[in-house]
Amino acid sequence: MKKKLILLAALGLMAIKGWSQPVSEEAAVKELVYRLFSGMEKGDSAMVHSAFAPNVTMATVYRDKANTPQIKFENSLVEFLKAVGTPHADTWYEEIWNLSVKIDGDLAQAWCEYAFYIGNKFSHCGVDSFEFHKGKDGWKIFHLADTRRRTGCTIPAEIENKHK
Repeated sequence: MKKKLILLAALGLMAIKGWSQPVSEEAAVKELVYRLFSGMEKGDSAMVHSAFAPNVTMATVYRDKANTPQIKFENSLVEFLKAVGTPHADTWYEEIWNLSVKIDGDLAQAWCEYAFYIGNKFSHCGVDSFEFHKGKDGWKIFHLADTRRRTGCTIPAEIENKHK
């Protein structure tokens, strides 16, 4: 009987310890990515803004009409946040998959594939590449780069079916 009580007490302590485990660093970084896209979907610029560091750089890599590689840089969130927060007729969905995270100390990088829909109309696809810094307020995005294309997209069927 005494052995059963000791075993039950040990299991209880393990369960309590399991419940009190902090969120992993990888999960915290992923949560920030999901918060960004949830905020875009909701048109909530404050939610989107909360995912970013005070100083941010952004870049988009694409090919122009002559199929020449281009890169466009932005050093401010102002226009992006304005676009997200300005009411628009259709919901913006940035559907992501294959989200991977690498962390070294207070630096993290995340990479995912995405498809962007305006309402249920496909707009473009590519990859998102994020750089994060962990400061006193936790993880924040300080750089976001993406690729954009309209063709050559391999979108998972469950995402395509969601937007039919």
